[in-house]
Amino acid sequence: MARTREDKIMRAFENKTWQEIKVKDSWQIFKIMAEFVDGFEKLAKIGPCVSMFGSARTPQDHTYYKLAEDIARLLTERGYGVVSGGGPGIMEAANKGAYEAGGKSVGINIELPFEQFHNAYIDRDKLLQFNYFFVRKVMFMKYSQGFIVLPGGFGTMDELFEAITLIQTGKIARFPIVLVGKAYYGGLFEWVKGTMLKEGNISPEDLNLYRLVDTAEEAAEHIFRFYDKYLLKPNF
Repeated sequence: MARTREDKIMRAFENKTWQEIKVKDSWQIFKIMAEFVDGFEKLAKIGPCVSMFGSARTPQDHTYYKLAEDIARLLTERGYGVVSGGGPGIMEAANKGAYEAGGKSVGINIELPFEQFHNAYIDRDKLLQFNYFFVRKVMFMKYSQGFIVLPGGFGTMDELFEAITLIQTGKIARFPIVLVGKAYYGGLFEWVKGTMLKEGNISPEDLNLYRLVDTAEEAAEHIFRFYDKYLLKPNF
């Protein structure tokens, strides 16, 4: 792994002709376009879904794994499909819960040099593969009726705060964001309230853009109540 990283750094400093740069960039644009087209085409047919995020490293015997399964089951019982990042850990648990409950189980997978491989609980016609993180994140934002975020690492934080930022800035319509695990996320959002808000870097109303819960029932119910409150019905 170390040698691979060193090789990438060395190649980045190699001299390239202007023609080489243009050709590479042009082909990259087509690859990006192809991922957008494929993603839009497949996900537009699936219907209302809730995206679930969390660590790829969570073992199957962990409390959070079982919690993710339970949340996915409750969502599918109300007709929602479940979308995950397609990999192991919490993502697998979300797909497993939806799949075993007879609901739609969608996987938006990313090709990585380690730890990411698609799980066995994704509907075969609902598995998408991506090379680019930013294209993959667009799919999550565009086709989700809500986000449920279980404990995870940097990737989970990236997806969470991008969603909050896009809603905060009005770039996308508001949808419910639920964080599961007060013990895990409580300290982070106490810092958000005690430091970000105190310094004036966010507004008091921004604290209403997410909800912290502990149980599967609370997580699913927040999604259901959100759409009842705004008199919106998913187009089942």
